[in-house]
Amino acid sequence: MRAYPRWILYASLAAALLLGLLPLPLALQTLRPFWVALVLAYWLIEDPDRVGLGFAFLLGLVADIVDGGLLGEQALRLVILAFIVQRFRARLRFFPLSQQALTLGALLVNDRIVSAGLHAALGEPVLPMAYWAATIVGMLLWPLVFLLLDGLRLGAWRRR
Repeated sequence: MRAYPRWILYASLAAALLLGLLPLPLALQTLRPFWVALVLAYWLIEDPDRVGLGFAFLLGLVADIVDGGLLGEQALRLVILAFIVQRFRARLRFFPLSQQALTLGALLVNDRIVSAGLHAALGEPVLPMAYWAATIVGMLLWPLVFLLLDGLRLGAWRRR
């Protein structure tokens, strides 16, 4: 595997955290994809030596602190996502982008199920059905996220 500057990993995750905080009009709030999950999934597929379950847990705790939500919720959701991606990494890596997008869509639906289960177990209000649309947005954005991060990781920006 070709080495890449480590700052790319951290900068991409910081950008994902900031995109999650970006203010959106009320009508678009329900369409906000789970940016951290998309970026984490990329790094889990492409660099499993640096990014694993512990990394996903710590990233989730940071995301919980940044978002001001229930401490540990995103950590649990990201660890579950990371476990599934690691389990099927060998297959995911060689899927075409369209199949990867469908798989990521299924993982994002699973994430919403885990989130809904946590909210129900804690007696918190359940998110409206419109929030499930974010999984479709995340699935559609996956090829762009993948190509952008792949270009940065492989150094396509240096060749110009």
